Amino acid sequence: MTDLPLKARCHCGATQFEVTEAPTELGDCNCSFCSRRGALHAYYRPAQFRLTTARDRVSTYQWGHYLGQHHHCAICGCPTYSEFPSFDNGAPDFDDPRISINARLLVDFAWDQLPVRKYDGKAY
Repeated sequence: MTDLPLKARCHCGATQFEVTEAPTELGDCNCSFCSRRGALHAYYRPAQFRLTTARDRVSTYQWGHYLGQHHHCAICGCPTYSEFPSFDNGAPDFDDPRISINARLLVDFAWDQLPVRKYDGKAY
């Protein structure tokens, strides 16, 4: 059994966050950005996510249509989490945001035991 909330941290520990429940599957996106980052994603609603360190330790990158905010540690550079509108119905829904965490950062959690769903981000 995993202790909740699940805690996560970047390499240097300057950026830390927690989520209220364990992921049951992970996402692997093949878009030009995600494939270079190497993160495996777990998706949450904003109420399920809490940044536990100072926001000024987090840097943000946006590109393309600027729909998402990709965050990384300002100190060590590890990709940490992203903020997006929901795409559940195919189009961006800004009234239903999502947080995508880098599940590789979860502390004492066997993320490598979860199924991985491939996402065709190149198609967008």
